[in-house]
Amino acid sequence: MPKVSEFYGLVICMYHNEHGSPHFHAECRGKKASITFDGRILREKLPPRALRLVREWTRINGADLAKNWALARKGRDLVPIAPLE
Repeated sequence: MPKVSEFYGLVICMYHNEHGSPHFHAECRGKKASITFDGRILREKLPPRALRLVREWTRINGADLAKNWALARKGRDLVPIAPLE
């Protein structure tokens, strides 16, 4: 699974062969979640602080997430997205 960003112990990845609603995967200290581009959790969960950080990052980088989703649908390389600072 290609990593698109990493910050504050969070790793953000996106699969090339995913389907359904546009989303990405976040992992923090062994906890994982699938999250839509509007910050909704599709499955599993993250610790509250990690979820707040991911939602802030998502709000800032929504356009870049959408571009990567389109690239992934075409099987192309994903573009790294700036971490939350």
